[in-house]
Amino acid sequence: MESNADLVSGENLSGGETGGDRLSSSLSDSQYQQKMQRRKEVQEQRVALASVEKGLIVVNTGNGKGKTTAALGMVLRSLGHGFRVAIVQFIKGAWEPAEKEILSHFSDRLEFHAMGEGFTWETQDRDRDIQKARQAWEKALSFITNPDYKLVLLDEINVALKLGYLPVEEVLAGLEQKPEASHVILTGRGAPAPLIERADLVTEMTLIKHPFREQGVKAQPGIEY
Repeated sequence: MESNADLVSGENLSGGETGGDRLSSSLSDSQYQQKMQRRKEVQEQRVALASVEKGLIVVNTGNGKGKTTAALGMVLRSLGHGFRVAIVQFIKGAWEPAEKEILSHFSDRLEFHAMGEGFTWETQDRDRDIQKARQAWEKALSFITNPDYKLVLLDEINVALKLGYLPVEEVLAGLEQKPEASHVILTGRGAPAPLIERADLVTEMTLIKHPFREQGVKAQPGIEY
């Protein structure tokens, strides 16, 4: 995740430049140094005030690519700190993602469960999809409530919620059972409004261009799987 310094830098939260940044190129070396010194002082003051530490509910949603990939970055960070992590995939499962192979090297600290059977247009069995989603949620809840797991990733659970496979109220109630210091990440497009309202950190991936849509480029190893 971004550090406190990232959040209070000269960039706004949407990642664009501020008006002051655009003017920086016209400043003299001395003026630029003074500007950066003032910014440094402001950042240090804000970071000093950020004293709260808590487990977070994180939502990665939107139509753009990268929701699961970003979440897996947090997984790797947690594993790097020596934490125990659990991943439950709600939709994927009919194919073997390459990340499952590389993460198998952390089997002493990582639980990885691909509980789905593939995309809904492939399964074409709503009752079975609901059954698999419920099984995945029961597995996920066992990790969410276990204080031994610092981070739990619920991959594509937002899709299960969007399709009505799981009641959002039930998922929200389950999230309330997590230990105070534990983090939970929920990925997938179409995250419902009540979940977004409850989350501590929400990122929406915006689709601008995609090679499959614009160029007919098929899914490739290392990029999509």
